Amino acid sequence: MTYWNLKGRELVNCNCDFGCNCQFGGLPDKGHCQAVFGMAIDVGRHGDIDLSGLNIAAVFHWPGPIHEGHGECAAFVDERASAQQRNALLTIMTGGDTDPFATVFAVFASTIETMHEPRFHSIDFDVDVEARKGHLRIAEHVDMRGEPIRSPVNGAEIRAQIRLPEGFEYDVAEVGSGTSRSFVPMKLDHAESYGQFAHIHLDSHGVVRS
Repeated sequence: MTYWNLKGRELVNCNCDFGCNCQFGGLPDKGHCQAVFGMAIDVGRHGDIDLSGLNIAAVFHWPGPIHEGHGECAAFVDERASAQQRNALLTIMTGGDTDPFATVFAVFASTIETMHEPRFHSIDFDVDVEARKGHLRIAEHVDMRGEPIRSPVNGAEIRAQIRLPEGFEYDVAEVGSGTSRSFVPMKLDHAESYGQFAHIHLDSHGVVRS
């Protein structure tokens, strides 16, 4: 197994209401799950291959709860990545070179039944985790934006966090609001639903905690 390590920032938007039952082993409140994921890799390696400065993204759909499987996924890799970098990132994103079920990539990969051919495009992605603001744009494919939850009474920003000290994706996530549309190869459309903003530090063995 080739050791890898990624440190970066993510924005995720699924169709669940704010909070997302799935974070705590619950069931999706719409009966099915669909989500868009984007990540900026600030520092990363797969063996001797440097992955720093690259972006990745994915679109997911499950007809029921994630753990029941039958999922569909489309993965996107930064077009700036070399052939070696592309292979390394796709290996990580599909659960390769990873202890069983140790990361969100490995867990999700185990539930995917239909995996579309990977796509290599310019990925316009930026996220400010603490401010709960971000966007993901892949021309003609995906558009996602995230923002803080706002009070229905006075419009003030509401800040909430989820802490999972034994989770497989993050240690602490900021909760916000997200809106996403996906066109090719998977169609997806939801608005003002669960937005997740987090600093991510993963390696071959799971979440790296200090």
